Amino acid sequence: MERRSFLRGAVIGTSAAAFGGTLWQGAATAAPAQPGPGPYGALGAADANGIQLPSGFTSRVIARSGQVVSGTSYTWHNAPDGGACFVDGSGWIYVSNSEINPGGGASAVRFNSSGTVTGAYRILSNTRQNCAGGATPWNTWLSCEEVSLGYVYETNPFGGAATRRDAMGRFKHEAAAADPVRQVIYLTEDETSGCFYRFIPSTWGNLSSGTLQVLKAGTATSGSFTWQTVPDPDGSPTATRNQVSGSKKFNGGEGCHYANDTVWFTTKGDNRLWQLNLASSTYELAYDDSLVVGGGAPLTGLDNVTGSSSGDLFVAEDGGNMEICIITPDDVVAPFLRISGQSASEITGPAFSPNGQRLYFSSQRGTSGSSSGGITYEVTGPFRA
Repeated sequence: MERRSFLRGAVIGTSAAAFGGTLWQGAATAAPAQPGPGPYGALGAADANGIQLPSGFTSRVIARSGQVVSGTSYTWHNAPDGGACFVDGSGWIYVSNSEINPGGGASAVRFNSSGTVTGAYRILSNTRQNCAGGATPWNTWLSCEEVSLGYVYETNPFGGAATRRDAMGRFKHEAAAADPVRQVIYLTEDETSGCFYRFIPSTWGNLSSGTLQVLKAGTATSGSFTWQTVPDPDGSPTATRNQVSGSKKFNGGEGCHYANDTVWFTTKGDNRLWQLNLASSTYELAYDDSLVVGGGAPLTGLDNVTGSSSGDLFVAEDGGNMEICIITPDDVVAPFLRISGQSASEITGPAFSPNGQRLYFSSQRGTSGSSSGGITYEVTGPFRA
Protein backbone atom coordinates (compact mmCIF):
# COMPACT_ATOMS: atom_id res chain seq x y z
CA MET A 1 0.00 0.00 0.00
CA GLU A 2 1.32 3.44 -0.93
CA ARG A 3 2.41 5.45 2.11
CA ARG A 4 0.38 8.49 1.08
CA SER A 5 -2.77 6.40 0.69
CA PHE A 6 -2.20 4.79 4.10
CA LEU A 7 -1.74 8.12 5.85
CA ARG A 8 -4.77 9.63 4.12
CA GLY A 9 -6.90 6.66 5.16
CA ALA A 10 -5.76 7.08 8.75
CA VAL A 11 -6.71 10.77 8.73
CA ILE A 12 -10.16 10.19 7.25
CA GLY A 13 -10.83 7.28 9.57
CA THR A 14 -13.96 5.22 9.72
CA SER A 15 -16.23 8.01 8.45
CA ALA A 16 -15.03 7.28 4.95
CA ALA A 17 -15.39 3.49 5.33
CA ALA A 18 -12.97 1.09 3.67
CA PHE A 19 -12.43 1.16 -0.08
CA GLY A 20 -10.74 -1.67 -1.92
CA GLY A 21 -8.11 -0.52 -4.39
CA THR A 22 -7.02 2.94 -5.41
CA LEU A 23 -8.46 5.03 -8.23
CA TRP A 24 -6.30 2.79 -10.38
CA GLN A 25 -4.68 -0.45 -9.30
CA GLY A 26 -1.71 -0.49 -6.97
CA ALA A 27 -2.69 0.00 -3.34
CA ALA A 28 -4.59 -2.44 -1.19
CA THR A 29 -6.71 0.17 0.59
CA ALA A 30 -7.26 3.83 -0.14
CA ALA A 31 -9.87 6.49 0.53
CA PRO A 32 -11.31 8.70 -2.24
CA ALA A 33 -9.01 11.19 -3.98
CA GLN A 34 -7.77 14.16 -1.96
CA PRO A 35 -6.49 17.62 -2.97
CA GLY A 36 -2.83 18.05 -3.69
CA PRO A 37 -0.39 19.65 -6.13
CA GLY A 38 -1.35 18.87 -9.72
CA PRO A 39 1.23 17.48 -12.14
CA TYR A 40 1.17 20.69 -14.20
CA GLY A 41 1.54 23.22 -11.42
CA ALA A 42 -0.58 26.19 -10.40
CA LEU A 43 -2.98 28.05 -12.66
CA GLY A 44 -1.77 31.29 -14.15
CA ALA A 45 -3.68 34.48 -14.86
CA ALA A 46 -6.61 34.34 -17.28
CA ASP A 47 -5.58 34.57 -20.93
CA ALA A 48 -7.32 36.56 -23.68
CA ASN A 49 -10.05 33.90 -23.78
CA GLY A 50 -10.68 34.12 -20.05
CA ILE A 51 -9.05 30.75 -19.31
CA GLN A 52 -6.55 30.18 -16.51
CA LEU A 53 -4.02 27.48 -17.41
CA PRO A 54 -0.79 26.05 -16.06
CA SER A 55 2.48 27.32 -17.49
CA GLY A 56 3.17 26.08 -21.02
CA PHE A 57 -0.48 25.68 -22.04
CA THR A 58 -2.43 27.91 -24.44
CA SER A 59 -6.08 28.14 -25.49
CA ARG A 60 -7.97 29.11 -28.62
CA VAL A 61 -11.65 29.39 -29.52
CA ILE A 62 -12.77 26.80 -32.09
CA ALA A 63 -16.43 27.73 -32.47
CA ARG A 64 -19.21 29.91 -31.06
CA SER A 65 -22.93 29.11 -31.03
CA GLY A 66 -24.82 30.89 -33.80
CA GLN A 67 -21.63 31.86 -35.63
CA VAL A 68 -19.92 30.34 -38.64
CA VAL A 69 -16.98 28.14 -37.71
CA SER A 70 -13.86 29.91 -39.00
CA GLY A 71 -12.64 28.43 -42.29
CA THR A 72 -16.01 26.81 -43.03
CA SER A 73 -19.55 27.79 -44.02
CA TYR A 74 -21.17 25.92 -41.11
CA THR A 75 -22.96 27.66 -38.23
CA TRP A 76 -22.15 26.09 -34.84
CA HIS A 77 -25.00 24.74 -32.74
CA ASN A 78 -26.40 26.12 -29.49
CA ALA A 79 -25.63 24.68 -26.04
CA PRO A 80 -22.63 22.50 -26.97
CA ASP A 81 -22.39 19.53 -24.63
CA GLY A 82 -20.77 16.05 -24.66
CA GLY A 83 -18.01 15.38 -27.18
CA ALA A 84 -15.31 13.02 -28.42
CA CYS A 85 -12.44 12.90 -30.93
CA PHE A 86 -11.92 10.48 -33.82
CA VAL A 87 -8.93 9.79 -36.06
CA ASP A 88 -9.44 11.10 -39.58
CA GLY A 89 -6.46 10.14 -41.76
CA SER A 90 -3.57 12.28 -40.56
CA GLY A 91 -6.00 14.61 -38.79
CA TRP A 92 -8.98 14.21 -36.48
CA ILE A 93 -12.61 15.12 -35.87
CA TYR A 94 -14.22 16.56 -32.74
CA VAL A 95 -17.95 15.91 -32.35
CA SER A 96 -20.23 17.86 -30.02
CA ASN A 97 -23.84 17.42 -28.92
CA SER A 98 -26.43 20.19 -28.73
CA GLU A 99 -28.44 20.18 -25.52
CA ILE A 100 -31.53 22.04 -26.72
CA ASN A 101 -35.11 20.83 -26.97
CA PRO A 102 -36.50 20.72 -29.58
CA GLY A 103 -33.69 20.62 -32.13
CA GLY A 104 -30.87 18.90 -30.33
CA GLY A 105 -28.58 16.86 -32.53
CA ALA A 106 -24.82 16.99 -32.92
CA SER A 107 -22.14 18.61 -35.08
CA ALA A 108 -18.54 17.89 -36.01
CA VAL A 109 -15.38 19.91 -36.69
CA ARG A 110 -12.62 18.44 -38.88
CA PHE A 111 -8.92 19.25 -38.33
CA ASN A 112 -5.87 18.49 -40.45
CA SER A 113 -2.61 17.14 -39.05
CA SER A 114 -1.47 20.59 -37.94
CA GLY A 115 -4.71 21.34 -36.11
CA THR A 116 -6.16 23.71 -38.69
CA VAL A 117 -9.95 23.57 -39.04
CA THR A 118 -10.83 22.24 -42.50
CA GLY A 119 -14.56 21.62 -42.19
CA ALA A 120 -17.64 21.56 -39.97
CA TYR A 121 -21.02 19.90 -40.50
CA ARG A 122 -24.12 18.40 -38.90
CA ILE A 123 -24.18 14.69 -38.01
CA LEU A 124 -27.54 14.48 -36.17
CA SER A 125 -30.72 16.58 -36.41
CA ASN A 126 -34.24 16.84 -35.02
CA THR A 127 -33.67 15.08 -31.70
CA ARG A 128 -34.17 16.27 -28.12
CA GLN A 129 -31.70 17.68 -25.62
CA ASN A 130 -28.66 15.67 -26.64
CA CYS A 131 -26.47 15.87 -23.56
CA ALA A 132 -23.52 13.49 -23.37
CA GLY A 133 -22.76 10.20 -25.12
CA GLY A 134 -19.71 8.16 -25.99
CA ALA A 135 -17.45 6.91 -28.76
CA THR A 136 -17.48 3.29 -29.95
CA PRO A 137 -14.45 1.22 -31.00
CA TRP A 138 -15.88 1.13 -34.53
CA ASN A 139 -15.68 4.94 -34.75
CA THR A 140 -19.27 6.03 -34.26
CA TRP A 141 -20.61 8.56 -31.77
CA LEU A 142 -23.47 7.60 -29.45
CA SER A 143 -25.53 10.73 -28.83
CA CYS A 144 -27.89 10.46 -25.84
CA GLU A 145 -31.18 12.28 -25.26
CA GLU A 146 -31.48 13.64 -21.73
CA VAL A 147 -35.28 13.56 -21.62
CA SER A 148 -37.85 11.20 -20.17
CA LEU A 149 -38.07 8.15 -22.46
CA GLY A 150 -35.08 9.46 -24.41
CA TYR A 151 -33.22 7.45 -27.03
CA VAL A 152 -29.61 6.77 -27.96
CA TYR A 153 -28.66 7.67 -31.54
CA GLU A 154 -25.66 6.17 -33.29
CA THR A 155 -24.08 8.81 -35.52
CA ASN A 156 -21.29 8.89 -38.08
CA PRO A 157 -18.59 11.48 -37.21
CA PHE A 158 -17.43 11.44 -40.84
CA GLY A 159 -20.88 12.35 -42.15
CA GLY A 160 -23.93 10.32 -43.12
CA ALA A 161 -27.20 9.17 -41.64
CA ALA A 162 -27.71 8.52 -37.92
CA THR A 163 -29.62 5.53 -36.53
CA ARG A 164 -31.85 5.39 -33.47
CA ARG A 165 -30.89 2.47 -31.23
CA ASP A 166 -34.14 1.47 -29.51
CA ALA A 167 -32.67 -1.68 -27.94
CA MET A 168 -30.44 0.48 -25.73
CA GLY A 169 -33.49 1.49 -23.72
CA ARG A 170 -35.68 4.53 -23.24
CA PHE A 171 -34.86 6.63 -20.20
CA LYS A 172 -33.21 9.95 -19.34
CA HIS A 173 -29.91 9.06 -20.96
CA GLU A 174 -26.73 10.92 -20.14
CA ALA A 175 -23.43 9.29 -21.12
CA ALA A 176 -22.12 6.07 -22.65
CA ALA A 177 -18.79 4.24 -22.48
CA ALA A 178 -17.72 1.23 -24.54
CA ASP A 179 -15.95 -1.74 -22.97
CA PRO A 180 -14.29 -3.75 -25.78
CA VAL A 181 -13.11 -6.46 -23.36
CA ARG A 182 -16.58 -7.45 -22.17
CA GLN A 183 -18.17 -6.15 -25.38
CA VAL A 184 -20.75 -3.98 -23.63
CA ILE A 185 -21.79 -0.32 -23.51
CA TYR A 186 -22.24 1.31 -20.08
CA LEU A 187 -24.96 3.95 -19.72
CA THR A 188 -25.73 6.58 -17.07
CA GLU A 189 -29.16 7.99 -16.21
CA ASP A 190 -29.68 11.60 -15.14
CA GLU A 191 -32.38 11.11 -12.51
CA THR A 192 -32.18 11.77 -8.77
CA SER A 193 -32.92 8.06 -8.31
CA GLY A 194 -31.32 6.91 -11.54
CA CYS A 195 -29.58 3.65 -12.31
CA PHE A 196 -26.40 2.51 -14.00
CA TYR A 197 -26.85 0.20 -17.00
CA ARG A 198 -24.96 -1.90 -19.46
CA PHE A 199 -26.12 -2.88 -22.95
CA ILE A 200 -24.92 -6.20 -24.34
CA PRO A 201 -25.24 -6.16 -28.15
CA SER A 202 -26.27 -9.43 -29.80
CA THR A 203 -23.27 -8.87 -32.07
CA TRP A 204 -20.38 -6.62 -30.98
CA GLY A 205 -20.22 -3.72 -33.41
CA ASN A 206 -23.96 -3.82 -34.15
CA LEU A 207 -26.26 -2.04 -31.70
CA SER A 208 -29.52 -2.90 -33.41
CA SER A 209 -30.38 -5.63 -30.89
CA GLY A 210 -29.21 -6.87 -27.54
CA THR A 211 -29.92 -6.98 -23.81
CA LEU A 212 -30.22 -4.04 -21.40
CA GLN A 213 -29.14 -4.78 -17.84
CA VAL A 214 -29.09 -2.73 -14.63
CA LEU A 215 -26.53 -2.75 -11.83
CA LYS A 216 -27.66 -4.30 -8.55
CA ALA A 217 -25.88 -3.55 -5.27
CA GLY A 218 -26.49 -2.52 -1.69
CA THR A 219 -26.96 0.99 -0.35
CA ALA A 220 -23.37 1.42 0.86
CA THR A 221 -20.72 3.41 -0.99
CA SER A 222 -18.64 0.31 -1.62
CA GLY A 223 -19.24 -3.38 -2.08
CA SER A 224 -19.94 -5.98 -4.72
CA PHE A 225 -22.38 -5.73 -7.60
CA THR A 226 -24.23 -7.89 -10.10
CA TRP A 227 -26.23 -7.27 -13.26
CA GLN A 228 -29.87 -8.14 -13.98
CA THR A 229 -31.79 -7.86 -17.23
CA VAL A 230 -34.35 -5.04 -17.53
CA PRO A 231 -37.58 -6.78 -18.58
CA ASP A 232 -39.00 -3.88 -20.63
CA PRO A 233 -36.28 -1.60 -22.06
CA ASP A 234 -38.81 0.75 -23.69
CA GLY A 235 -39.61 2.08 -20.19
CA SER A 236 -43.38 2.14 -20.59
CA PRO A 237 -45.56 1.89 -18.60
CA THR A 238 -42.90 1.25 -15.91
CA ALA A 239 -39.67 3.27 -16.00
CA THR A 240 -36.55 1.14 -16.53
CA ARG A 241 -35.10 2.27 -13.21
CA ASN A 242 -38.12 0.87 -11.36
CA GLN A 243 -38.33 -2.54 -12.99
CA VAL A 244 -35.64 -4.49 -11.12
CA SER A 245 -35.80 -4.92 -7.35
CA GLY A 246 -32.44 -4.16 -5.75
CA SER A 247 -31.15 -1.96 -8.56
CA LYS A 248 -28.74 0.56 -7.07
CA LYS A 249 -29.85 4.19 -7.20
CA PHE A 250 -27.51 7.04 -8.07
CA ASN A 251 -28.15 10.75 -7.64
CA GLY A 252 -27.98 12.25 -11.12
CA GLY A 253 -25.72 10.12 -13.31
CA GLU A 254 -23.51 12.18 -15.61
CA GLY A 255 -20.19 11.44 -17.36
CA CYS A 256 -18.84 7.94 -17.95
CA HIS A 257 -15.38 6.66 -18.94
CA TYR A 258 -13.88 3.19 -19.41
CA ALA A 259 -10.22 2.12 -19.29
CA ASN A 260 -8.23 -0.86 -18.05
CA ASP A 261 -11.04 -3.05 -16.66
CA THR A 262 -12.49 -0.06 -14.83
CA VAL A 263 -15.44 2.21 -15.54
CA TRP A 264 -15.86 5.57 -13.80
CA PHE A 265 -19.00 7.68 -13.73
CA THR A 266 -20.02 10.87 -11.98
CA THR A 267 -23.15 11.77 -10.04
CA LYS A 268 -23.75 15.48 -9.95
CA GLY A 269 -26.45 15.41 -7.27
CA ASP A 270 -23.96 14.38 -4.58
CA ASN A 271 -20.63 15.42 -6.18
CA ARG A 272 -19.20 11.93 -6.46
CA LEU A 273 -17.07 9.94 -8.85
CA TRP A 274 -17.83 6.23 -8.73
CA GLN A 275 -15.51 3.43 -9.77
CA LEU A 276 -16.54 -0.04 -10.89
CA ASN A 277 -13.74 -2.58 -10.74
CA LEU A 278 -14.97 -4.93 -13.44
CA ALA A 279 -12.49 -7.74 -12.89
CA SER A 280 -13.59 -8.15 -9.26
CA SER A 281 -17.23 -6.99 -9.66
CA THR A 282 -16.80 -4.44 -6.87
CA TYR A 283 -17.54 -0.73 -6.65
CA GLU A 284 -16.24 2.17 -4.55
CA LEU A 285 -15.95 5.94 -4.42
CA ALA A 286 -13.07 7.41 -6.36
CA TYR A 287 -13.95 10.95 -5.22
CA ASP A 288 -16.51 12.55 -2.91
CA ASP A 289 -16.36 16.26 -2.16
CA SER A 290 -17.84 15.68 1.32
CA LEU A 291 -14.88 13.43 2.21
CA VAL A 292 -12.19 16.00 1.41
CA VAL A 293 -10.04 16.39 4.52
CA GLY A 294 -10.34 19.88 5.96
CA GLY A 295 -13.08 20.94 3.52
CA GLY A 296 -12.49 23.20 0.54
CA ALA A 297 -13.10 20.54 -2.10
CA PRO A 298 -11.49 21.60 -5.40
CA LEU A 299 -14.01 19.65 -7.50
CA THR A 300 -17.81 20.13 -7.25
CA GLY A 301 -20.68 19.86 -9.71
CA LEU A 302 -19.08 16.77 -11.28
CA ASP A 303 -20.20 16.28 -14.87
CA ASN A 304 -18.47 15.02 -18.03
CA VAL A 305 -15.32 12.93 -17.54
CA THR A 306 -12.60 11.71 -19.87
CA GLY A 307 -9.20 10.08 -19.54
CA SER A 308 -5.76 10.81 -20.96
CA SER A 309 -3.05 8.44 -22.15
CA SER A 310 -1.17 9.05 -18.88
CA GLY A 311 -4.00 7.51 -16.88
CA ASP A 312 -5.21 10.85 -15.52
CA LEU A 313 -8.93 11.58 -15.37
CA PHE A 314 -10.22 15.02 -16.39
CA VAL A 315 -13.55 15.95 -14.81
CA ALA A 316 -15.58 18.96 -15.94
CA GLU A 317 -17.68 21.04 -13.55
CA ASP A 318 -21.28 22.08 -14.02
CA GLY A 319 -21.01 25.12 -11.82
CA GLY A 320 -18.42 25.03 -9.07
CA ASN A 321 -15.51 27.25 -10.07
CA MET A 322 -16.01 26.48 -13.78
CA GLU A 323 -12.98 24.20 -13.71
CA ILE A 324 -11.76 21.05 -15.33
CA CYS A 325 -10.02 19.16 -12.56
CA ILE A 326 -7.48 16.38 -12.91
CA ILE A 327 -7.49 13.22 -10.78
CA THR A 328 -4.16 11.45 -11.03
CA PRO A 329 -3.50 7.70 -10.78
CA ASP A 330 -2.25 8.23 -7.21
CA ASP A 331 -5.56 9.79 -6.15
CA VAL A 332 -4.61 13.48 -6.15
CA VAL A 333 -7.24 15.94 -7.37
CA ALA A 334 -6.32 19.46 -8.52
CA PRO A 335 -7.63 22.13 -10.90
CA PHE A 336 -6.23 21.88 -14.42
CA LEU A 337 -7.99 24.93 -15.88
CA ARG A 338 -10.57 27.52 -14.88
CA ILE A 339 -12.87 29.66 -17.03
CA SER A 340 -13.42 33.13 -15.61
CA GLY A 341 -16.40 35.40 -16.13
CA GLN A 342 -18.82 32.61 -17.07
CA SER A 343 -20.44 31.63 -13.77
CA ALA A 344 -23.85 31.11 -15.42
CA SER A 345 -22.46 28.36 -17.66
CA GLU A 346 -21.04 24.84 -17.30
CA ILE A 347 -18.07 23.04 -18.82
CA THR A 348 -18.94 20.21 -21.19
CA GLY A 349 -17.49 17.75 -23.68
CA PRO A 350 -13.84 17.30 -22.63
CA ALA A 351 -12.02 15.07 -25.14
CA PHE A 352 -8.40 14.63 -26.22
CA SER A 353 -7.13 14.65 -29.78
CA PRO A 354 -5.73 11.27 -30.90
CA ASN A 355 -2.14 12.35 -30.18
CA GLY A 356 -3.13 13.44 -26.66
CA GLN A 357 -1.72 16.96 -27.03
CA ARG A 358 -4.97 18.91 -27.50
CA LEU A 359 -7.93 19.02 -25.16
CA TYR A 360 -11.32 20.11 -26.51
CA PHE A 361 -14.26 21.25 -24.37
CA SER A 362 -17.09 23.78 -24.35
CA SER A 363 -18.60 26.38 -22.10
CA GLN A 364 -22.23 25.54 -22.76
CA ARG A 365 -23.66 29.03 -22.22
CA GLY A 366 -20.53 31.15 -22.42
CA THR A 367 -20.47 34.70 -21.11
CA SER A 368 -24.16 35.33 -21.85
CA GLY A 369 -25.60 32.53 -19.73
CA SER A 370 -27.82 31.59 -22.68
CA SER A 371 -27.77 28.45 -24.85
CA SER A 372 -27.03 30.73 -27.80
CA GLY A 373 -23.78 31.84 -26.14
CA GLY A 374 -21.89 28.53 -26.19
CA ILE A 375 -18.14 28.53 -26.86
CA THR A 376 -16.00 25.54 -27.86
CA TYR A 377 -12.31 25.68 -26.98
CA GLU A 378 -9.04 23.89 -27.59
CA VAL A 379 -6.16 23.77 -25.10
CA THR A 380 -2.71 22.79 -26.34
CA GLY A 381 0.31 22.02 -24.24
CA PRO A 382 2.72 19.51 -22.73
CA PHE A 383 0.22 16.89 -21.58
CA ARG A 384 2.12 14.01 -20.06
CA ALA A 385 2.13 10.70 -21.89
